[in-house]
Amino acid sequence: MKGFVGVTDNQWYEFLSQQPGIDEVNFWQPGGSRIFQSLKPGDPFFFKLHSPENFIVGVGFFAHSTILPISIAWSAFGTKNGVNSVSEMRRRTEKYRRSRPSPLEDYKIGCILLTQPLFFGRKDWVSVPPDFSLNIVQGKTYDLTSGHGLRLWEQIEARMQTRPDLEKQLRVAEAEARYGVPALVQPRLGQGSFRVLVTDVYERRCAITREKTLPALEAAHIRPFSENGPNRVENGLLLRSDIH
Repeated sequence: MKGFVGVTDNQWYEFLSQQPGIDEVNFWQPGGSRIFQSLKPGDPFFFKLHSPENFIVGVGFFAHSTILPISIAWSAFGTKNGVNSVSEMRRRTEKYRRSRPSPLEDYKIGCILLTQPLFFGRKDWVSVPPDFSLNIVQGKTYDLTSGHGLRLWEQIEARMQTRPDLEKQLRVAEAEARYGVPALVQPRLGQGSFRVLVTDVYERRCAITREKTLPALEAAHIRPFSENGPNRVENGLLLRSDIH
């Protein structure tokens, strides 16, 4: 089992850690040049603050990664992007981009969709592993079954005990002891992650008309969400909004 220590914008952590009951977050990457491929669905993703705050301050579970226009990322996740507005999101992403886009450009950003996030209070912050170089800009992958990775995972597990809804993830340690190689369960998707996954599974085209203009497409539940239809790709169709 792998985990990834991702370097985050400190304001992203500060904003989201104050929001109760969040079921998903978008860990955005300002460049939008490549899709994150370091984890499998269900693997843990750890939030590390920028230096000099060299601590891991939370964890989420990887669901999907993609590249989206910033307007669609805002539409899908809203404040779960770690900001109050799309204009603030643009200011924050443009701070880290190599070239400054025009005010009207709907530029693309990388999106790492994480479910069941847990943010730690300062007393529970975890020191980064000793082999995590402070020169790392984006992050580093760890094997969570041995060495520094295992020690990190043990510390994170102890903090996860405060969240009953993470019980299934906590069973990893037991599964490892009994059966060998551990495997995390598939993450429970929020509405934003459901929308993005269905969009990508249907290759960003309406299932009926083949329309490919992203703002015109909607992820529809086959069994309605209001009737306990799950946020699962198998229960989704990508449809042009008027067809929906």
